Amino acid sequence: MRVQVVVPEGFDDPGQPTGGNIYDRRACAGLAEAGWDVLVTTVAAAWPVSGSSARADLARIVSAIPDGETVLIDGIIASPAAAQLLPHTGRIRMTVLLHMPLATHHDPSAQRSERVVLRAATGVVVTSEWTRRHVLTRYAIPAHRVHVARPGVDQIAAPARPVPGRLICVGVLGRHKGQDLLVEALADLAEREWHCMLAGPLDRDPDFVDQLQTRITRLGYGHRVRLTGVLTGAALSHAYTTADLLVAPSRSETYGMTVTEALAHGLPVIAAAVGGLPEALGSTADGTRPGQLVPPGDPAALAAALGDWLGDERHRHRLRAAARQRRSTLRGWEQTTQEIANALTAHGCRKPGPPGVDNHPEKTSGPA
Repeated sequence: MRVQVVVPEGFDDPGQPTGGNIYDRRACAGLAEAGWDVLVTTVAAAWPVSGSSARADLARIVSAIPDGETVLIDGIIASPAAAQLLPHTGRIRMTVLLHMPLATHHDPSAQRSERVVLRAATGVVVTSEWTRRHVLTRYAIPAHRVHVARPGVDQIAAPARPVPGRLICVGVLGRHKGQDLLVEALADLAEREWHCMLAGPLDRDPDFVDQLQTRITRLGYGHRVRLTGVLTGAALSHAYTTADLLVAPSRSETYGMTVTEALAHGLPVIAAAVGGLPEALGSTADGTRPGQLVPPGDPAALAAALGDWLGDERHRHRLRAAARQRRSTLRGWEQTTQEIANALTAHGCRKPGPPGVDNHPEKTSGPA
């Protein structure tokens, strides 16, 4: 079976390690490994905000897709592009891979476009149950057409060997990720022993980064809070394995891949109770959370949770034990791939046959 995948340009750039890009890369690789013929097309622009040339490029790309093809398109491109996509939804089987609903941006025009695109699509793949509920409630899409495929983790992640008091926060430095809330929480913990690493791209919201650095300097925390920029591969793995705790203070989050990445190393997590973060954190078989949830947007509550972590050895021991147990229950990317494949085949598409067997007997025309 063939799938045409439409994703943002740069999705395969290690220097742009957003959750959406990582997910898209793993989905494409996983489907290919499972026997799918994966044809990837990238669209250049700062999606979801894009100019007329990018929209014209998208219209050209979709117009060239043969009738009856199975198409998987990243929601950051699809959601704002109703005008370009709707003329084709009757002739192609379009599934939208929705990482972050545009409705969360509170832009009425974006919501209108996203609504009509998702309702016209053959299917929608989302990355958490929270997002599925959000989409079903807001857009009234038939429930059987919205499929959950949570992100996976690498099963060979090295176990943490924590340095006491070393905190890590991973993600694009921007207001939605809440690094400013973490710095404000740490302002109340000057007498405690800790160091904090903020790892992630620094160029997505320069004003936010400037304000964050100014606040860190005013607190006198320049030697305690380090902005590392992007960490990938061995550098990111080392950061996880030598950290004591992951902090995820996001104001909004559909899932939170950094949470499961940390748990894959047996690293406990303090996270905001927002969006899909509680789902990513999960619990052990006996219901114990491998970390702690705090109210979103509340630096005082975050400071209290961090104070408990830094000051109570029994508390740390309990959460570390729970994180090690949760580590063994995390799903791999193979399961994510299977759920995406199930979504692609749920509405009339055939599954791929065994290797070496012609999977395109129905094809009569169109490019390979």
